[in-house]
Amino acid sequence: MRVILLGTGSSTGVPLIGGADGSGDWGACDPTEPRNRRTRASIVVESDSGMRLLVDTAPELREQLLACRVPRVDAVLYTHAHADHITGIDDVRILNRIVGRPLDAFATKATLEELTRRFAYAFRPWQPPGFFRPVLVAREVAAGDTIVTADMQARLFEQDHGFIPSLGLRIGDFGYSTDVVSLDDAAFAALEGVDTWVVGCFLRHGPHKTHANLSQVLSWAQRIGARRTVLTHMSTDMDWGWLRANLPSGIEAGHDGMILYLT
Repeated sequence: MRVILLGTGSSTGVPLIGGADGSGDWGACDPTEPRNRRTRASIVVESDSGMRLLVDTAPELREQLLACRVPRVDAVLYTHAHADHITGIDDVRILNRIVGRPLDAFATKATLEELTRRFAYAFRPWQPPGFFRPVLVAREVAAGDTIVTADMQARLFEQDHGFIPSLGLRIGDFGYSTDVVSLDDAAFAALEGVDTWVVGCFLRHGPHKTHANLSQVLSWAQRIGARRTVLTHMSTDMDWGWLRANLPSGIEAGHDGMILYLT
C-alpha cells in the first residue's frame, strides 16, 4: 500500500494570495524552498492491487492528480464539507470517464447534506452513456464504521474540528487526521498501533479554534507512538526547512507529492 499526499496546505494554500508584488504572501515560509509551496489538503490511498481511494476533492484536484501522476481513482471519501476539501468536485467527471461509471462518495450525513445542497447536480442519477458532469453515489457513513472500498478496509473515527466534527480514518497501519483541534479517547484507540500517521498541524505556536498547533501534535504523537508522523494542512507559519531542523526524530513535515510506502 502507498499513500500520496496530493496537497499539504491549509485552507488558503501556501503562499497566500497577495504579497508586496502580488506574487504571494509566504509568511514565515522560505519562497525558495519548493516544499513550502502547498496546495489544499488531500490524499490518495492506493491498495496493493492498485485500486485508489481519494480522500477529499481539493480545489486544485486536477493539478494535484496530474502532478502526482495519478491515472484514476475508484472511490472518494470526504472528511468534512469545508470548501478547501470539496470544491474540486467538478474534476470528478473526468475520473468518471476514466473508470466508466459513477464513483461512490463516502461521507457523514451532515457532510452529504452540505454536498448535495451545494452540488446537487453531482448526485443526480447517471444517464448513460457519457459524463458531462461529475456523478457521485452518496454512501452515508458514521464515526465508528468500517467501510470496504477500493480493495481496502477503512476504519472511521470522529475528530473535533472546532465548530464541526471531521472524519479521521485508518487503513491497516496508516492513519489520517487532517483538520483537527482535539482528539478523544475513541480517536486515540482507533489510531493505536499505527505505523504511519499523517496529521494536520496548522501553526507552530499558539492556540487556534479549529486546528492543532505543533505542541499539541507532538503530544499526540508521543501518545500514539507511530514510527513515522507526517505533518499536513500547514499554514504559512510552518516553514519546511525550520521543521526539518527542529522536529524530533520520527516526526517530519509533509510536502505536496510526497509518497509514503506501507507494508
